This record gives sequence, C-alpha cells and structure tokens, in this order.
Amino acid sequence: MVLEVDDSVFYTTNEEHDIETAHGIVHVTMCGTPKLNRPVILTYHDIGLNHKTCFNSLFNFEDMHEITQHFSVCHVDAPGQQEGAASFPAGYMYPSMDQLAEMLPGVIQQLGLKSVLGLGIGAGAYILTRFALNHPSMVEGLVLININPCAEGWMDWAATKISGWTHALPDMVISHLFSKDEVHSNHELVETYRQHIVQDINQNNLQLFVKSYNSRRDLEIERPFPGSNTVTLKCPALLVVGDSSPAVDAVVDCNSKLDPTKTTLLKMSDCGGFPQVVQPAKLAEAFKYFVQGMGYMPAASMTRLMRSRTGSAASSSSQDGNRSRSHTNEGSRSRSHTGDGNRSRAHTGDGNRSRSHTDSNNTNSEHNTPKSMEISC
Repeated sequence: MVLEVDDSVFYTTNEEHDIETAHGIVHVTMCGTPKLNRPVILTYHDIGLNHKTCFNSLFNFEDMHEITQHFSVCHVDAPGQQEGAASFPAGYMYPSMDQLAEMLPGVIQQLGLKSVLGLGIGAGAYILTRFALNHPSMVEGLVLININPCAEGWMDWAATKISGWTHALPDMVISHLFSKDEVHSNHELVETYRQHIVQDINQNNLQLFVKSYNSRRDLEIERPFPGSNTVTLKCPALLVVGDSSPAVDAVVDCNSKLDPTKTTLLKMSDCGGFPQVVQPAKLAEAFKYFVQGMGYMPAASMTRLMRSRTGSAASSSSQDGNRSRSHTNEGSRSRSHTGDGNRSRAHTGDGNRSRSHTDSNNTNSEHNTPKSMEISC
C-alpha cells in the first residue's frame, strides 16, 4: 500500500495560514470557501503525522468528494508538525493538550468561521473533544477516531523514561498508531509511516508533541442521567475504531461516558488503527450518514451501512417512533432545509433511515436506560 501525500486537487482554493493565538502560532490549511449556514469540517491529526499524511487518503477518496462539495475543510497542524517546520528554540515550552485545544477558538475567529464539524484522530480527537467541552457553541458535531479520554497510565510513562527518547520515539509512535497484529501483518503500510515519522517530521518538535500528549489529563466526562449536571459532550458524536486497533478499549470506554442519545460507536472489521487509509469507503459513508443525521446532505446516497443495520429496525422504530429526536442515533427522520439554515424534522412510520439500538429490550431494568448505538461493518 502506497501512502498518498499529494495535495488535494478537488478544491477550488487551498490557502495556508500561520495564525497567532494566545498559546503560540498554529499552521492551518483552508480548503474551499466556507458556505453560509453550514459548519466547516475542522481536522486535527494524531502524533507522528500532519494533516496530509493523516487525512489525504480519506479526502482524496472519491466518495468523500460529495461531502467536500457541501462543506469546506480547515486542516489544523499541531505546532511544529507541518511540512518543513523549523525546530523550536531551546527552552521552548510546547503547549499542553488543553492549550492546544484553546488555540482553536482563535483559529475559528480569525478565519471568520461560525461553527465547525470536528474530525480528529488519536491526539487530535482528544484535542477536539476538549475544545468541544470548553466551547460547545462552536462545535456542531464530532467524528472521533481512536480517541482515548484518559490520562496516560503510569506504566506507559515509566516505559518511555526507562527506554530513552532518542531510540524509542519512532517505535513509540508506531505502537500508538498500529496494533501488534498490524505491525506483523501489514509491513508495507507500517514501514511507509515509519519512514515518514523518521524522515519527514521534525524529530525535536515531534518529541515535544508526544510529551504533551503523554502528559494529558483525563477528560473527566461522565454519562449523563436525568437530573444530573455531569460534564459530557453536548453535540452529536460518531466514535470510530478498527476492531484490531490499539485504541479499541479506550474508544469503548469513551463511548460509555457520553450521552447515549447523541453518540454512535462504529467498529470496523478488518481494520486496525488507520480506518481512514485501510477502509476509506466505510469511513466516508459513515461520515455522510453522520452529517445527514445532523440535517445536512439529505440527498446523499447511503448503501453499505444501511445494509448492515436493517436487522432490528422494525422493533427500534416502534419503540422510539413517538419520541422527538434531534441527533444521529435516534429514530427515523425526514429532513428539509430552508434558505436561512433552519431545519424542520418530521417522523414517519418507517422514515428515511432505520436505526437499531443494541440491547434495548433485554431486561425490564434496562428498558428505560438509553443505549448508545453500536454498529459493526
């Protein structure tokens, strides 16, 4: 497998900006012109990557072109991780993960954006989640791949100190990006990324970014229940993970801490830590399904995931059809858009989309407990 790193060619304009924020300068690439009454897709990459090596395989995939015809895209590179970045001076204090998240309001304001739809992977998913928790009015939805909501474990931290940074850094990043099975079975893909990490990313800057990620604190989110005042995401969220990803347990844990009425968990079969590279068709369709659930792109074609989730649609529709829903994993809905961006929604007997809820009828004790939807494909 050859890693695609060419610039995206299907946008009318690509503009690069170095934006100064309260916590330093951040490099962003704006693709396309923001459209009225629609959020901008804002991406944030993982450690060891930049926006091109992380997302070009996905955005250059044909099925994603339908999405980018409707949404402009803002790619954010973490400080010092963009192509050709110079080393930071001695003594430079790299931003913490919280500070990286706090750079984003400045980016959005200086670019004149109103709201965003976040797409993040690994460290980028953590940063976007922190940003959404702190600034919910700026975020309409999140697609989070391989998110880990917890602080780095003590044993993991100790291992990096004992083994030494210089030798361990590329291996540490590889073990974060890929599972052991992938390292042994997908040599070409792993070697492509290893070469990129060693040759194309500024090693001093990467070390600072990795240290910042490994020093992250818990997101401290909790699943809400009636009458509670817990901290959790307010926007719809799609969690994505490969079934052999090193982050699968962390993603499942994150799913358990989010509002089940606004969250969908997508597990991809035959996929590890890089669904955007290994399974771009499935991810593109899930992305389209997600934004359609938010009220955008009502005419988008849906095939693969629709086939995978028809089994229990009838029981789900009969149970949930009488409740008002406004998020991606709830009920069957028909959507219409008006010129000023307002969206009207109506329920029908079978609706535009059938949604299945896992284990919703297992026991009486579980009957009134909302379940986040889990999909395997």
